[in-house]
Amino acid sequence: MIPDKEQILKNVSFKTSRSGGKGGQNVNKVSSKVELIFNISSASFLSEEEKEMLLDKLSNRIDNDGLLHIVTQEDRSQLLNKEKTIVKLIDLIRKSLLVQKERKAVKVPKSVIEKRLRNKAENSYKKETRKKPSLD
Repeated sequence: MIPDKEQILKNVSFKTSRSGGKGGQNVNKVSSKVELIFNISSASFLSEEEKEMLLDKLSNRIDNDGLLHIVTQEDRSQLLNKEKTIVKLIDLIRKSLLVQKERKAVKVPKSVIEKRLRNKAENSYKKETRKKPSLD
């Protein structure tokens, strides 16, 4: 189940800090960088299977304490950065819970192989005839 914004706000915590980069004096004064911290195992809106799937697929993004960190510092506004982290989290959950279809191996038909080889031979002949004749 894909969570909505209210469910996420109940299960996450935010940490703000000063962001680097351009912005002049604004960068030195305002804490606009937002870090969203999400504990997957304590999320109330996810089933146990979904939690396992998320922990497996996002294992490279989860720290030793089992927390998922999402950082945004694109805008000068802390509120906009907060909104963007929530959107990123929802998108990350949506993509991670998507189950891919299992690929079925299919034999390539003989006619397709023959057609490809004919095309290659034709191209080879075309390019061979473009060459300047040798003076042997």
